[in-house]
Amino acid sequence: MTQSFDVAVVGLGALGSAAAYQLARRGVTVVAFEQFELGHVRGASHDTSRILRTSYGETRYVRLAQSAYRDWADLERVSGERLVTTTGGLIFAPTGGPYSAGAFASSLTETGLPYDELTPADVHSRWPQFRVPDGVETIWTSDTAIVHAARTVAVLQLRARVAGAELRPDTPVTAVRPGAGGVLVETAAGAVRARKVILATDAWTNELLAPLGAEIPLVTMQEQVTYFKPADPAAYDPARFPVWVWLDTNCYYGFPTYGEPTIKAARDVSNNYMAPAERTFEPSAELLGELTGFMHATIPGSGPALRTVTCQYALTADREFVLGPLAGYPDLIVALGAGHAFKFTPAIGRILADLALDGATSDDISAFSAEPKTPA
Repeated sequence: MTQSFDVAVVGLGALGSAAAYQLARRGVTVVAFEQFELGHVRGASHDTSRILRTSYGETRYVRLAQSAYRDWADLERVSGERLVTTTGGLIFAPTGGPYSAGAFASSLTETGLPYDELTPADVHSRWPQFRVPDGVETIWTSDTAIVHAARTVAVLQLRARVAGAELRPDTPVTAVRPGAGGVLVETAAGAVRARKVILATDAWTNELLAPLGAEIPLVTMQEQVTYFKPADPAAYDPARFPVWVWLDTNCYYGFPTYGEPTIKAARDVSNNYMAPAERTFEPSAELLGELTGFMHATIPGSGPALRTVTCQYALTADREFVLGPLAGYPDLIVALGAGHAFKFTPAIGRILADLALDGATSDDISAFSAEPKTPA
């Protein structure tokens, strides 16, 4: 006999694990599938540090980040784990580039969040580790923080299990078949039926949506992050050095030391295109050389590259999130984070649970609909 559940979650990276946890804590029956082992390195939820920040140039993301901070605090309270380390953060935007520091200032002002606008001289005075040229506008926010990626996912999975969720690793889902009685979820180990299904399957999403004629335009690529070994790690301690984001034609971001005497940095959206089945897991020497040059120019004491770790991005056409029921299939809820969702993880898990159980959420996610976008 086919097992039945209130909700099935497909994909146990950060977003799927958060959804499974939020659903289980509400007392509904939940089964969650992961095609690989738990904590695997094939997606975008592994390794250590991720940025948590309210500093966005779009108000909808600032407001969602405000919710996320509350949900991070709740997760820390429930789990007893310290997951958030506040460092403060800098947004660098060269004038004349594709990004405007003014947009960040406007969205932060509109949402009532404090920030400082800094000159290159201000930055150098407070953080002499940086070498910022003239013509770069800077926004400082004191609430920017680091969250631990792998630990967060493990905590969410543990809390989901404690609350009664059934997690099934190494169980690829081969098809989802919506019907009058909910959704049949087919796996190599057998099928289950659920009233609602949450697809948190990132780069693998369209493998399940294609048979339904409901694919979402996605671009997938292999990304990489590099750990640098400064000669003076103490100068990059979280108490003395912030998280930073550099927004230009090529965007970069980085961290202070975090659990080891290295500093992590990466280019965001490297355009190293490849499908999941094509992943090499081999870092690009060209991208490493580009990043190393940027780091030595901007943070002269960053030191040599020590190691590079790869991950995977699945980007929507406009890099907006997709959070909501699939057009034409109201029992299928899609969650796509477009390569910048980890900071919102506990909030997105709560929102997905809201949508699955109540059909609505208190957060404004109108910009993240899975319905087809109307051309401008």
